[in-house]
Amino acid sequence: MSKPIQVRLIRSPIGRPEKHRRILQALGLTRLNKCVDLYGTPQILGAVRKVIHLVEVTER
Repeated sequence: MSKPIQVRLIRSPIGRPEKHRRILQALGLTRLNKCVDLYGTPQILGAVRKVIHLVEVTER
């Protein structure tokens, strides 16, 4: 089973490529400082890795 992680949006997606904005939306991050709890599956970790400069990740 994958470890749970918490992802928080810490930088604005304004002015970022459309691909980054769609990844954030798919992760459920729609507003600054919003946190979502996700499981660290390979698909989720790959998406987070693409926008790591916009988010903060902590293990739960």
